[in-house]
Amino acid sequence: MEAVIVIDMINDFVYEKFGGEGAQAIIDNLRDFLKEAEEHDIDIIYVEDHHSKDDPELDVWGEHAMEGSKGSRRIDELKDIEGIEIKKRTFDAFYGTELEKILKNRDIDEVVLTGVSTDICVQNTAAGALYRGFDIIVLEDCTAAISKEKHNDALDYMEKVFGADVIGSQVLKNRWKNKR
Repeated sequence: MEAVIVIDMINDFVYEKFGGEGAQAIIDNLRDFLKEAEEHDIDIIYVEDHHSKDDPELDVWGEHAMEGSKGSRRIDELKDIEGIEIKKRTFDAFYGTELEKILKNRDIDEVVLTGVSTDICVQNTAAGALYRGFDIIVLEDCTAAISKEKHNDALDYMEKVFGADVIGSQVLKNRWKNKR
């Protein structure tokens, strides 16, 4: 079984402090994909940066996605799509969270990674998934980085080093339809 993990589709990473055209460009694809996942009863898990003042990451990136701030909240375009919410404080969605426990309790053995940033939180979450024995799918049209080059380099790295299946969202939607 698989679950879709939506990484950092929050205001600070889409519209505000670290937002940009790349993150904004995937919203429609991601929304469409998540709606399809709902129709197939695929678990959706939102993992979102949620920092406190003492988080070491702030020394590198400055304040962002601070707990309770608008910047740490899921973007409006995805608020109506239900899912489990997990707050994270590092790049890897597994580190220091209940993500692994939730996945194992639901008999999930494959994760579908979406969101931002392909070369930071998505890539580090893929590493966390690999180390815990999960199969990995990364949706190239539902992930984004600050630049297309960083995005493509991260996809290539995850495919070659982590054995991730890097595909478009339509390919996975077709797989789901063929399983019916």
